[in-house]
Amino acid sequence: MSGPPRLSVIGHTEWVEFARTDHLPGRGEVAHATSELSEPAGGGAVVAVQFARLAGECRFHTALGDDETGARARARLSELGVTTIDGQLRAEPTRRALTLVDGSAERTIITLGPRLEPCGEQLGELSALDGLYFTAGDGAALTRARAAARVLTLTPRAASAARDAQVELDALIYSASDELEIRLAGPIEHLAKLVIRTAGTEGGEWAAHDGSSGRWPAATVPGTPRDTYGCGDTFAGGVTYGLAAGYQLADALALGARCAAVCLTGHGPYERMLDGGDL
Repeated sequence: MSGPPRLSVIGHTEWVEFARTDHLPGRGEVAHATSELSEPAGGGAVVAVQFARLAGECRFHTALGDDETGARARARLSELGVTTIDGQLRAEPTRRALTLVDGSAERTIITLGPRLEPCGEQLGELSALDGLYFTAGDGAALTRARAAARVLTLTPRAASAARDAQVELDALIYSASDELEIRLAGPIEHLAKLVIRTAGTEGGEWAAHDGSSGRWPAATVPGTPRDTYGCGDTFAGGVTYGLAAGYQLADALALGARCAAVCLTGHGPYERMLDGGDL
């Protein structure tokens, strides 16, 4: 392939308030944050920024509330390098979230409001793509994604779209320690040519339709771990980039692991991200 792959994301955005505390407060306790950060995030937004850092551009199809928060999210994602934002407007408010990061760098997330998802009938242009990552949307959106993308990857949090569309997935990527993702993945794993399960510091495992399987190690963390928020999403972004660029599976998984390791050393998902110059 000459040049970076052509990449897109169809998925969700939420405005996230990040607060660092030395520990999660117990019942009735008052905890004080040592630092604060506000960013548009969620799996769709984080992967869109990771794609933009690696490939130089990314088209992001999302849904935003027709409100000030939605406008701030669109503007900030543009600042972060997402080149084209196809933001369908909704009458509902843009979803918000609160993320607490404790002294061990683990994040705990509280979402506020329903997740807004893009609708297939309202999607902008989906020209031929090398890779597309799907985190939220309806069955029609996933069907259009499959028609446009040579490599289509999905989080099980978009399982309802997968059940409706019944299209083949090149990879289903999720955390082996996330009980919700495990439950959602089960009924749709048969649609995926490749199932990839992450296991944090232990790397992870993969299984293919042809019966082959294997594991990969975690990448060396290039600094002090600060914040796990976005590590799983950047891993998925790196793997999708690698598969779309024609990498062998082992190399795509290694790239995903590097993306996650770099993200771990920043506050919030965007302070530290692997970019195209690091490939």
